[in-house]
Amino acid sequence: MKIIVPMAGRGSRLRPHSLTVPKPLIPVAGQPIVHRLVKDIAKVLKQPIEEIAFVLGDPAFFGDDVVAKLKDLAKSLGAKASIYRQDQPLGTGHAIMSAKSSLSGPAVIAYADTLIRAEFDLDPNADAVIWTKRVANPEAYGVVKLNTNEEIVELVEKPETFVSDQAVIGIYYFKDAAVLKDKLQEVLDENVMNGGEYQINDGIKRMMADGKVFKTGTVDEWMDCGNKAVTLETNTKMLGFLKADGEETLVDDSVVLENSTIVEPCYIAKNVTLKNSTIGPNVSIGEGTTVENSVVKNSLIQTQTHIKNATLDEAMIGNYVKYNGKFTKISIGDYTQME
Repeated sequence: MKIIVPMAGRGSRLRPHSLTVPKPLIPVAGQPIVHRLVKDIAKVLKQPIEEIAFVLGDPAFFGDDVVAKLKDLAKSLGAKASIYRQDQPLGTGHAIMSAKSSLSGPAVIAYADTLIRAEFDLDPNADAVIWTKRVANPEAYGVVKLNTNEEIVELVEKPETFVSDQAVIGIYYFKDAAVLKDKLQEVLDENVMNGGEYQINDGIKRMMADGKVFKTGTVDEWMDCGNKAVTLETNTKMLGFLKADGEETLVDDSVVLENSTIVEPCYIAKNVTLKNSTIGPNVSIGEGTTVENSVVKNSLIQTQTHIKNATLDEAMIGNYVKYNGKFTKISIGDYTQME
């Protein structure tokens, strides 16, 4: 089994945080989004992963440090890491075809700005599986249309009239990824574009036209990390799941508590100092950060940051920030100083 992870986009909806850190590497509950996604997929697949192919963008943004971390991630899962570059932001189909050397045999393709809680039961009679989540407002999503055999027969983007309430979440399984590769090559060769981009859906539709059987897989939780608000919501949900699972240590033993209280669930990394503060619930704090004389809840604070005299709720603060103040719902990128 292979996992293909397109992650070339810079994530404009999550600025200012994604100006200095690729969005898939922004931490949620103590781990980068892409790390959690890949680990969760590997866990639920219940079979060995031979290769993880990462599709990155501009080397000036996705540099050697990013590559090294992704290689370490693959190695930790017993897999080979393959690194590809998407030289232009030309859509999902183009991103996947940037990794065409790895498109063979059984593979899961997963976009790196979402997290899930699911069981992956692969239907042996299906040529492909598209994971979906039931939503209350399907008109805002791409959805699947099913026949009487519960097979996907059409993909409809933001339907004006009801088609189904099963939204496509951006995770796919192909029994043989080479079939998708051939269809996407046709899309590229014929210059079939939607919105100025080459889309995976155009390759999938050609597979359906050839009679390939597509089934749905459903997820219990679909957690987006597209902007500040939903990233904080995802951080809250993930902390709750991790606390319930009891599989990860959420508060490191090195944390220094001086007249401070932690209200669970919280993730507190190594070498964090908390002075005269109340932290939580639903807070993640990165390594080496200090929080003084503050109340923080429902927030995400990254590494080597210093927070003083703050009352924070629904705040997202980057790395190496110095912040002293009373604002509440803030979003502050790396290296900012507000004193």
